[in-house]
Amino acid sequence: MDTFLLDPLAALGRATFALCRTVGNVTLFALAGLSHVVRPPYYGRMFWRAFIEIAWFSLPVVALTALFTGMVLALQSYTGFARFNAQSAIASVVVISLTRELGPVLASLMVAGRIGASFAAEIGTMRVTDQIDALTTLSTDPMKYLVAPRLLAAIIALPLLVLVADILGVMGGWLIGTYKLGFVSAAYLKSTFDYLQAEDVISGLVKASVFGFVIALMGTWCGYNSKGGAQGVGGATTTAVVASSILILALDYVLTEAFFAR
Repeated sequence: MDTFLLDPLAALGRATFALCRTVGNVTLFALAGLSHVVRPPYYGRMFWRAFIEIAWFSLPVVALTALFTGMVLALQSYTGFARFNAQSAIASVVVISLTRELGPVLASLMVAGRIGASFAAEIGTMRVTDQIDALTTLSTDPMKYLVAPRLLAAIIALPLLVLVADILGVMGGWLIGTYKLGFVSAAYLKSTFDYLQAEDVISGLVKASVFGFVIALMGTWCGYNSKGGAQGVGGATTTAVVASSILILALDYVLTEAFFAR
């Protein structure tokens, strides 16, 4: 009877210790990656390869997501605000929602699905096929060659993608507002710029840099520590995407609290 009662507690304890061990390992991995970002030698070719993969090849999916999000946001805002005769607030709601929250979060989730999985699969395949060990044999630090360029590229590329997402999202709201809801174009744009503040855009770009770091960190960490052949690589890929998505949403709250809670 005592054993039956203690088994759940023992399982909870093992899970807690495993979680703490994982958090510690990820933290040490992140610190090591950041230290290699600021210390030579630098692998420019690996950086540009990762930067183009993140910034350029993710642009279509981020652009479409932002455009349709802005359009849907304008429609839904009109439906709600029309009940209170507050249709004039639609432009301000669209631009503030996109720059502060929806632009960084949705763009980062899209990139996490593409890039987090890509990084985990590529580095995981290198791990299970002993290519990472071969790099060490050739006197090349795997952290500096595989991890640091991807971290730096994601930190720089995500704000650029979010900036594009903000512009296209506002444009989507403007299209719906002027061509479907009957707003005057000049009045809609004036309302947009009157309510837009530099703090809104800057906070979104800071979030994007943090989210980019998280995406690259989880993708590289899961791939770097994968094992068990093809099945292990698949599990690392899934873990990278899920962990990145959860961390993005959690950190979004933390950063919003830091920026706007007064």
